[in-house]
Amino acid sequence: MEHQTTTLNSSSSGPLDGVVVVSLEQAVAAPFATRQLADLGARVIKVERPSVGDLARGYDTTVNGLASHFVWLNRGKESIELDAKSDEGRGVLLELISRADVLVQNLAPGAADRLGIGGQKLKTTRPDLITCDISGYGSGGPYEQKKAYDLLIQCETGLVSITGTPEVPSKVGLSIADIATGMYAYTGILTALLRRQQTGEGSNIEVSMLEALGEWMGYPLLYTMYGGSAPARSGASHSTIAPYGPFQAGDGFTVNLGLQNEREWEKFCTVVLRQPDTARDPRFDGNAKRVANRRELDELIAKTFSQLSEAQLMQRLEEAQIACAQQRSVAQFAEHPQLKDRDRWRPVSTPAGTIQALIPPVTVAGLEARMGAVPALGEHTESILSWLRQA
Repeated sequence: MEHQTTTLNSSSSGPLDGVVVVSLEQAVAAPFATRQLADLGARVIKVERPSVGDLARGYDTTVNGLASHFVWLNRGKESIELDAKSDEGRGVLLELISRADVLVQNLAPGAADRLGIGGQKLKTTRPDLITCDISGYGSGGPYEQKKAYDLLIQCETGLVSITGTPEVPSKVGLSIADIATGMYAYTGILTALLRRQQTGEGSNIEVSMLEALGEWMGYPLLYTMYGGSAPARSGASHSTIAPYGPFQAGDGFTVNLGLQNEREWEKFCTVVLRQPDTARDPRFDGNAKRVANRRELDELIAKTFSQLSEAQLMQRLEEAQIACAQQRSVAQFAEHPQLKDRDRWRPVSTPAGTIQALIPPVTVAGLEARMGAVPALGEHTESILSWLRQA
């Protein structure tokens, strides 16, 4: 498709209009944080290596020849090609930082300090600057210099050990450690901007992937520390609540359902199973008992469901007001009627043409997220250098 030139992000308004973010970023965590800042109107200047750029540009070619990760994470940004290791490139980088409100980096451990842009050093010359350092394991400690990727952090936090089937542990099917880290970086930067508005002072923010995902592991961590054993791997079912998970109707349709209390259990037995006495069965009259006797319970439910069509099963579940969901594929999610009805899709310009993307999930009355263009590598180099020369 014909190349489309994007407009400078600084021309758009939003809650963060006027905030300049310089980011030495790659992969997922840092780009996810800064993309959300761009959605709110910040001018995000993405510093990329000459000729190569963000390594996520090469992950795949599925979006009209572009990488799906890169398109997802980098809309609304400006790209400048810069060799930060050269004297000239480092000079430009320092000049960019002198004009910035926020500096974000997820370089290799120690790289920021070697470039002279470590948060503690910059604090002496720019006490109002907000710096955000994203790493695998944080500063200090025996793991400080270890490389960290999403799967490795899923393993280190124990997430893989509780995910999957009873026979096979599995990773989560998306970059959950990176996403958690990006979310905490994003909210940390917003917090620091509020603090600076109150005090005039900048902040040095540090977010590690291990600790970000560790926070999301709070429930299984406490369950294990004080219960004596980890939650069991249970596939798509809930490890500590039953019935809660996928079941099949007689025509092969898979429905996922979840019960949260004894009132719902009684209605499930009466209206859905049409076996009111089962609610008082001593094997199942309490969630702990149902979990302990999950196999017998699942067999009982499967026997009834096998005699029902999708329509019949859904009608009974809705009548009983039991929470349930279709087990959709990703392609089916893309066609979800709720997203269409709520007008959640917007066009986004890319170097390979216009695509459709979901708007951010937080809806603020009267505020439309800025769905800026995805930049080509180095697309804004000249315009950014011109902006610096005008200072």
